[in-house]
Amino acid sequence: MVKEWQDNQIVLNQPAGHVENNEDVLQAVIRETQEESGWLVEPIGLVGLYAFTPYEGADTYHRLCILCRPVQHISDQLDNDIISSHWLSWEEIQNVPHRSPLINACIEDSQNTPTMPLTFLSNQFLTPKNS
Repeated sequence: MVKEWQDNQIVLNQPAGHVENNEDVLQAVIRETQEESGWLVEPIGLVGLYAFTPYEGADTYHRLCILCRPVQHISDQLDNDIISSHWLSWEEIQNVPHRSPLINACIEDSQNTPTMPLTFLSNQFLTPKNS
């Protein structure tokens, strides 16, 4: 879990971010997790696809939750908007405000729902073909 600022309070989130142009989702998972937590991870399964609109008129956020195995802590340097990263118990996670309800949904689904194989994600058309 990472701690970050949102609306003048410290909240918890899972490492998350955006997929860069021509970057596949699993590369983004590895990169974003490393940038936000300092950990190298190995993606092992797709937990689910989620959508969240925080309030009327707000942008809708879409999340792919990818279950990962921690490989190694490799850096203490984190993205500027991240305060710190932590391994927390379920009880500890519940005692800090969350960035969104997707946090509990992803954790609960990772514990109670079978994951989809990563082959479910296709990069067949990620790179444009030369004309």
